[in-house]
Amino acid sequence: MTDDKILALDNYAESTLYDEAEKAALAYADAMTLSGEDVSDELFASVASHYSEDALVELTAVIAWENASSKFNRALRIDSQNLWQRAGQKA
Repeated sequence: MTDDKILALDNYAESTLYDEAEKAALAYADAMTLSGEDVSDELFASVASHYSEDALVELTAVIAWENASSKFNRALRIDSQNLWQRAGQKA
């Protein structure tokens, strides 16, 4: 993934850097992650139209794992490992 795509994540829905499948997956991740949100039938149908059943299960598992991992790390005060840095930025 390019730095430009990573930096455009906040506005993925309007960004031309993401295709429709990526936008659906990101909306799905938002709905699974944000408190008070839910995966609507319409959103689920949109994601399912872009991904196979196996890919959808894997996508859901990865999103759920990352959510759990994030909560776990925050609770234990584990800081970011800084695995991504903007191109040209020093560690």
